[in-house]
Order: sequence, then structure tokens, then C-alpha cells
Amino acid sequence: MQDLNIRISGKAGRITFTRPKALNALSHDMALEIQAALDAWCDDPAVSLVVIDAEGDRAFCAGGDIAAVYRAGISGDHSVGRAFFRDEYLLNATIAEYPKPIVAFMQGFIMGGGVGIGGHAQQRIVGDSSQIAMPESGIGLIPDVGGTWLLAHAPGRIGEYLALTGGRMGAGDAIHAGFADVYLPEARWPELIRTLEQTGDFNRIKGETPPESPLATRDLSPFGQPDLKSITAALEEAGDESSLKAIRRNSPLSMAAGLRMVREARRDPSIRESLAREFRFTYRATEFADFLEGVRAQIIDKDRNPNWQADPSPENLDRMLAPLGEHEMKWETGK
Repeated sequence: MQDLNIRISGKAGRITFTRPKALNALSHDMALEIQAALDAWCDDPAVSLVVIDAEGDRAFCAGGDIAAVYRAGISGDHSVGRAFFRDEYLLNATIAEYPKPIVAFMQGFIMGGGVGIGGHAQQRIVGDSSQIAMPESGIGLIPDVGGTWLLAHAPGRIGEYLALTGGRMGAGDAIHAGFADVYLPEARWPELIRTLEQTGDFNRIKGETPPESPLATRDLSPFGQPDLKSITAALEEAGDESSLKAIRRNSPLSMAAGLRMVREARRDPSIRESLAREFRFTYRATEFADFLEGVRAQIIDKDRNPNWQADPSPENLDRMLAPLGEHEMKWETGK
């Protein structure tokens, strides 16, 4: 398909995002194509490893292409979003559990669905332009695509901070937080990709000393408070206006859900449990959450003035995260 270039080059399976004008946003069809390629290469002796990269310097993948989900949801059809999220999460699990090394070269914006593709690779390479974030609370969603799993394993209270504020991480922060592994200036990426194609040797990846991580020394203790209200009070007492500004503009339900889900994910034995919990929320998101209003305000009308209406109470959050019965995530395609 024209949005992806999927091929075998030397000993490497190659997946390249080829829609830079759309910031390489991930559509449902693209997710299915990547899944099919990984399934085909899983037992192919000609493929020693997989390399995922992207055209353009602005984004590896700036998120999911959710326009179709929005249009269907507005018309009352919630099946489009549910099918997209289900297949996307199957792909996230496949990448996280893949039996061969997957190497992701992540430049520019890596957000939402882009984190779901690159963030679960076995070797995640970032450079000076890399900006990684999970900003879903700003569109009435939650950190999904396995984001709660990654956030749960970040040091200290970084997970809560990123889930609530959608803060961006440069290369140093991303490596410190566990969203990336290797820093390498982007001018050196083509040479390394050629080496991987020629050798199929995962151990040929050598990085450089990453930039410092501002998050490593930032006081995030307010994010250890038990709930959103007490976190906000602690931030006000600390005078952390940058965090407060983000929290005040995001969906209250999404933040409450993200906070609970990151903390619950710390007890999950694998990414599958985190993805299944995320799917419970996103399955209901176009019908009962702030998602459609958030997409309208941020992406469709771009007035940046969402009218959040979803109930953030613990009781409603329980309903949003309740098991889905026959609609629970199933892992037939997962490896």
C-alpha cells in the first residue's frame, strides 16, 4: 500500500512509513498490513530481524489516524473504533512479544499509536529530533496501545506525570523513562540500517552517550498522591504551573482513568493484561467518554476548546473499565 513500504532487504524485514505529509499517522489498514508482514516473517529463515523506520524528518508516527473513527462515532456507529483499537492492540502485543529482534528508528514526533509501534520494539533508537509523548488525555482518551504498560515501568512517578500531562520526552528523557534504548545522531541511521540488512546481527547496534534527562532530576512527588484531586492540590502547593496548565486542559475522566490504569498495570504480569484493560475503556470511548469531543476540538474544528462532559467519578470509572464479557480482547493473532 502507498502508506507503507514493506519488503525484505538482505537479512532484514523492512517496514517503512511513507506518508510523511500526514506525519505517518497509523490507519487501520496500515496496522493490518504490518501485522500481516510480521506474521509472514515470524518463521521465515530469510528474515533475521525487522527494521521499522519512517520517511520524513517531522515524525516517525505522530499517532493513530482516527478521522474514520470520529466520523463513524458521530453517526452513532461505534464498531469502527472498536475494530481499529482491537486490531491495533493485537499488533502492539505482536511487536512486544515478537520472537525476532525488532529495531525501531524513531525521529520527530512519536505519539500515541506511534509509541504502540516503536515503543514495544526490542531496540528503540532515538535521535536529536525525537519527541515522545502519550497525550491522549487531551483528546478524551487514555494512554493506550500498551502505553499504560510502558508508563507503569517508568522510574518513580514519571508514569503518572506523563499520563496526566501528556508531557513530551526528548532522547535523554525517553531513555531514562524506558521508552527508548539507544541514542544515535540521525545522520548515522542509514549506515546502521545498511549494516543490519547485511549482517542481520542485532548486536551491531552501538549508540552514543544520550543527552541528559531533565525528568531524572525533576521533583514529581506530587504525582504520588492517591487521586487527581490530591495530586492537583500538591502541585498547587509546589507551584508547578506547567503541570497544572496541562491538567486543567485535559479530560477529567481520561486523567482519572489513566492514573488508575498506570497504577494497575504495575501489577500486570505481561503487556496483554494492560492492553485488555485499555481496550475496555476504548471500546466504550466513542459512546461514553469525552473522545469524540476531544477529537472535534483538537483535530476536526481545531478550536482547542473542548467541552468535557464525561463523569470522572470513581463509580463511572468502574463502569468504563468493567470487563466486556464476550467482547474482551482475544489474542488469536498475538505471538
